[in-house]
Amino acid sequence: MVQNWLGMSAGDLGRGIETGKIDPVDLTATFLDEIAGHPLRDRIYARTTRARALSEAQAARDRARAGLRLGPLDGVPISWKDLFDSAGAATEAGAALLQGRVPDRDAEVLAAATAGGLVCLGKTHMTELAFSGLGLNPVTATPPCINDPKGAPGGSSSGAAASVAFGLAAGAIGSDTGGSVRVPAVWNDLVGLKTTSGRVSLKGVVPLCPKFDTVGPLTRTVEDAALLLAALEGGRPADLSGASLKGTQFLVLETVALDSLRDAPRAGFNHAIGRLAEEGATIVRAQAPEVAEALALAGVLFATEAYGTWRTMIEAEPEKMYPPVLDRFRGGKTFSGADYVAAWQLLDRLRATWAARIAGYDAVLLPTCPILPPNVDRLMADSEFFMAENLLALRNTRIGNLMGSAVLTLPTGVPSTGISFLGLPMSEERLLRIGAAAERALT
Repeated sequence: MVQNWLGMSAGDLGRGIETGKIDPVDLTATFLDEIAGHPLRDRIYARTTRARALSEAQAARDRARAGLRLGPLDGVPISWKDLFDSAGAATEAGAALLQGRVPDRDAEVLAAATAGGLVCLGKTHMTELAFSGLGLNPVTATPPCINDPKGAPGGSSSGAAASVAFGLAAGAIGSDTGGSVRVPAVWNDLVGLKTTSGRVSLKGVVPLCPKFDTVGPLTRTVEDAALLLAALEGGRPADLSGASLKGTQFLVLETVALDSLRDAPRAGFNHAIGRLAEEGATIVRAQAPEVAEALALAGVLFATEAYGTWRTMIEAEPEKMYPPVLDRFRGGKTFSGADYVAAWQLLDRLRATWAARIAGYDAVLLPTCPILPPNVDRLMADSEFFMAENLLALRNTRIGNLMGSAVLTLPTGVPSTGISFLGLPMSEERLLRIGAAAERALT
């Protein structure tokens, strides 16, 4: 029974604690011991927080025995991407530039989750400063991909995804600026939720592009994503009961998002679309020219803000960075302030057009990622291949960030492929209900 804990959903573990069948201390110790003995441990976790985890688990045990549990995940152990500040434990964002950085307080989201009783197992590896969708990081470690030992794990929340996929955490918290929750979720057959910019606190989160940065969970189930979103906010989870696809209307985005799909992502997406239709959804296909216009702004918007955020530290010690990631940051040098302002003004207009176009649909559908995990050795050996695959990996996910959408990605049933449900800003609860029904259709 104990070994089964490692593969259970966070929600089921919480219910086991509630009924007294699972002891939070035993549960946490099981995860910590599994991490310590796992052959890929050092590629997944940057560091564990054993003393903190066991202390939090003991408090959860005491509350459970007293009938005073704080919420449905009280006592459930999860991992945190290494850009969330954790008091007294290093937070280095996968970068030699931040080596030895030890914050004196938790990020607001970590504090909120702890107040809800969740147990912090430790910090997971990530792409350097979160600026790549592939998950490759020769500076610290490149986590594994569950489906391909030679493949990239997806990034930048690479270790977060691996910790869940390999049974070393019941759930994980990552960040998403251009796809950093969704790409690793897809390639590791997980659920990933990209929240609306501004919804979840970024205080105490190492930034990349603050106007695009978001916080979100990587989980085994849609229910777990709903539960973890509530924990991050200190609120109530979305009600998923009675969710159905009957009568739903979905728009399949045909502008850019279906271009250059490789065989497996295309097969996975088509399979998923078929299953949704069988369950009563109406599928409409349409172009959205504003999406192509928005994608053309990605360079000036993302790179300029990222370089502006990190320029001083990067240029003081550029030799500490992996060259392809350094080059991505330095791409922001080529744009002027006027370019950046004009791009944001245009994006605001494009977002208004997009919102009007999709308002009558329950969600917009697209393949989450058009490619499978590329080979790590080739990425390391060929910088042009790295750049091309990185841009393609993030192409579809960036649509959600540029349009300001909430986005939920689900596995399609074809390994390392996913289907995304895009909604209007702050539509997370609606998407989670849709996702709960779609999840049943796809499994």
